Amino acid sequence: MATFDLVVVGDANPDVLIAGAPAVPAYGQAETLVEAGSLALGGSAAIVAHGAARLGLSTALVSLVGRDAAGDFVLDALSSAGVDISLVARHEREPTALTVCLGGADGDRAILTSLGCLASFEPPKQLPSSRHVHAAAYFLQPRLAAGLAELFGDARSRGATTSLDTNDDPAGSWKLAPGVLDVCDYLLPNEAEALALTGTSDVRAAMAAFAGATVTPVVKRGRHGATALNSGKTHTVRSTPVVPVDTVGAGDSFDAGFLAGLLSTGDLDLALALGCACGALSTQAAGGTAAQPSWNQAVTYASATTSTAPVATIAHNEEES
Repeated sequence: MATFDLVVVGDANPDVLIAGAPAVPAYGQAETLVEAGSLALGGSAAIVAHGAARLGLSTALVSLVGRDAAGDFVLDALSSAGVDISLVARHEREPTALTVCLGGADGDRAILTSLGCLASFEPPKQLPSSRHVHAAAYFLQPRLAAGLAELFGDARSRGATTSLDTNDDPAGSWKLAPGVLDVCDYLLPNEAEALALTGTSDVRAAMAAFAGATVTPVVKRGRHGATALNSGKTHTVRSTPVVPVDTVGAGDSFDAGFLAGLLSTGDLDLALALGCACGALSTQAAGGTAAQPSWNQAVTYASATTSTAPVATIAHNEEES
């Protein structure tokens, strides 16, 4: 029997969230007043783990933080949500990674990240047994990227399924190591990342580029829902758009909902619907985790707002378990 439902591997850091930032901050030691500021749990992997635990999955995070106040903050936020942090190591010298998100008046944002100890993060060769292994922030962690094919291969040999959300590539190379997609069951990019990974100009072409691969691409499209390609069949779920308060971490919350739906039902359409619901609901407060839903909240929202009618049956399945 698996020790965990989900093991998440990757980045964890505090996010400093600034709302109402000017497009170009004034230098010269000028002090600029902004609309709001807050401190939140950040890092794609940490947000996924936090969201999955909120949805009821037994979840562990494998990551690296420093021996500093930022690391204490990260570990406290994760453990308070029920995430197992026994495999989050602490670097003796390098600081915890830190991200500053500058949110502009037009809804766009700039993301400034100091990698700190993440550049040194190398997960153990073998993870604890689980039903699923998810990796995130591939391009920020070179040692994780170099060993991910082996890590995924080992997890699959012990019965787990696997998924990857590469997130952005600051270097702009968008090259995955050989063999990674061969042992990855689900690839979870947003629309811009899918185009960059495939060198295509639209989602249809990006999906077609994955047609010959064994991986199932799941492309997050924000207000337009999500699309997946599995065994030659396209699956699309559309949801009713919401007015966002803050979109930081919405894609990571989608990942948590998608994986929870997949592990709970095995149905790709229902998983997409739950992913869309979790992504949308997460935008209703500042930061990536403050508005992440519970299982019942996600199911109720998905039933009311997505194009996948059978979502309502998941609540009944939960009551029977």
